Amino acid sequence: MSTVAATIFVVVILPIASAAKSYTVGDSNGWTVLPNNASFYADWASTKTFVAGDKLVFNFQTGSHDVVEVPKSSFDSCSTNNQVGSTLNNGPATVTLTAGKHYYFCNIPGHCSLGQKLAVSVSSSSPAPSSSSSPSPGGEVPEEASGPAPPQTPGGPPSSAPQASSLSLAAVASAGLSLFAVAFW
Repeated sequence: MSTVAATIFVVVILPIASAAKSYTVGDSNGWTVLPNNASFYADWASTKTFVAGDKLVFNFQTGSHDVVEVPKSSFDSCSTNNQVGSTLNNGPATVTLTAGKHYYFCNIPGHCSLGQKLAVSVSSSSPAPSSSSSPSPGGEVPEEASGPAPPQTPGGPPSSAPQASSLSLAAVASAGLSLFAVAFW
């Protein structure tokens, strides 16, 4: 029985533990205005592969910056028209990603027009597993084994496909962990 539990742990639990990642936006630069580098955040995002459940950490000092999410049309014009959710005023601010395209910028006057804006495309499933189990460079860190909470739409029904997938993985992980604990108890 312990061999079966160990196999379940390796096959089921470990991939789930490394599935969600946390990305510090801008890596060591954080969320700020970078003079003479308006494409910095676009360049940063182009080197990442974001998956539903991953987290973006906007690292900034409270009072110096903020984070707003908007649709693409508002993003292009640095406008808060049709803002999605609340303004994140306290740094560092963490956002859990859902599948789709997301557009963020700093609403402090002049910051967005100087390039403090970020667009990300988020897939609903993980890319094929790599041969390395260590985190890759670029500010990404594996999340806890429990994984992210499934995305929910405020005031409406839960989203269907990503949430069902998350719940299934959580159930499998919980069952695998229970078997693992019973085998070694």
